Amino acid sequence: MERKVVLVTGSSHGIGKGCILEFAKNGYDVVINYNHSLDDAYQLKEFVEKEYKVKTLVVQCDISCEDEVNDMVKTIISEFGHIDVLVNNAAIEECSEFQNKTKASFQRILGTNLIGTFLVSKEVSKYMLDKKSGRIINISSNNSLNKYDPSTLEYDCSKAGINILTKNMAKEFAPYINVNAVAPGWVLTEKNEELDKELSGCFVSSESENILLKRFAKVEEIAKVVLFLASEDSSYINGEVIVVDGGC
Repeated sequence: MERKVVLVTGSSHGIGKGCILEFAKNGYDVVINYNHSLDDAYQLKEFVEKEYKVKTLVVQCDISCEDEVNDMVKTIISEFGHIDVLVNNAAIEECSEFQNKTKASFQRILGTNLIGTFLVSKEVSKYMLDKKSGRIINISSNNSLNKYDPSTLEYDCSKAGINILTKNMAKEFAPYINVNAVAPGWVLTEKNEELDKELSGCFVSSESENILLKRFAKVEEIAKVVLFLASEDSSYINGEVIVVDGGC
């Protein structure tokens, strides 16, 4: 039987990497997308192919650039012939004082997080609609719903935009493509582990006090929800934003 193919944007590390591992473990052929982290992407490819024996493609693409997005999708279609699942994970964040924020910083973050998600979805959906089948899962954030921090204003706005984009795309692509979003809270990614070390171990513990489960999520706990939304077990879930934050 032909394997399903999943494209995960921004998947050389963090939640994206966790999604690649979870999908590969479950028999999907996987496409690893990166912008700058070439070495990490190819190390992940090597591990996945050795551990799970699935076909793996690595594609460099800045998702904020429409031409690069179109070329990436053409490359994937040329290699596999189809894309069954798209996970829009790639995102950037900047933390700064409100008065230090600029038009350029807003445009840069919205360009990747929101517009990039739109561009990739638009291009991939053409092939899904031809097959009358597909799943799109957008990675949002609980910052878009119930947490307010002016230092990450641009990021939070971009993720709120993803929630609205999710619902509009679910309507646009119905009934053939299910479109949902996952909104994680704090996740124990490599980046957050490094930040915890820089702050002498106080970052994770202090933030965990605001979570009912008193801990950060493991990357695989987010990835398993994404896998569920890609599966037939979630066939009647559409246009939803699922919060996965441990009760924040």
